[in-house]
Amino acid sequence: MATNLALDDKLINEAVRVSGHRTKKAAVTHALIEYIQRHKQRGILDLFGKLDLLPAAEMKRQRSLARGSVRRKSQA
Repeated sequence: MATNLALDDKLINEAVRVSGHRTKKAAVTHALIEYIQRHKQRGILDLFGKLDLLPAAEMKRQRSLARGSVRRKSQA
């Protein structure tokens, strides 16, 4: 899709230089991909501490059960 943007020449030239891309389009495309990835990661980090999948005691119990089933299989 053709899009006309008024970009700061100094910024776009520096982006091309530091990124190692050969064209302005490649540099801008790469920058947009990184921007999107960073914002998705930030959304995931915002969930940190908000989800309680299993209480700690339940996690320990689940680990014990899993270890016991492995031991039983290896003893058979």
